[in-house]
Amino acid sequence: MNKRGHVLNAILLSIGLGYLLEPVGDERTFITIVEVGIPVVLGALFPDVDTAFGKHRKTLHNLPVLGGFVAFPYFFGNLEFVWIGILTHYVLDLAGSKRGIAFFYPYTKEYGLPTGVAVSSDHAEIATVIVTGVELVAAGLILYRVPQAGLELGRQIIGI
Repeated sequence: MNKRGHVLNAILLSIGLGYLLEPVGDERTFITIVEVGIPVVLGALFPDVDTAFGKHRKTLHNLPVLGGFVAFPYFFGNLEFVWIGILTHYVLDLAGSKRGIAFFYPYTKEYGLPTGVAVSSDHAEIATVIVTGVELVAAGLILYRVPQAGLELGRQIIGI
């Protein structure tokens, strides 16, 4: 995907995440959208910095970079949501475009899904919206269903 697609994905994702985290739809929801949105947009743009140096879809499009941003808040206490933007950038490049990314760089083999379209395609924006929808469904399941399933499993184990 191109920068426009990544920004569209990040903005839509930020709005959706804001409502998933604060579903009331009041001032707190708007504040949450901004709190999540700015780092998610920055994270969504970060991997494409490798167009200025290195090898695009390799140098900053890999699991060690993502791992570094997931670990960053634990060591430095900030950038909590940047990794979400980076992860969704990878998902969009993986599922929304034909080329794929080099997950294990410096091993240069690129991985992708057969679902993508060419970056210059007239269908690139609709592909972005579809991928974003799938990401939001996954986020909703993680936020609401996984904890509930864990509680139910715990209750079964202890016999409540």
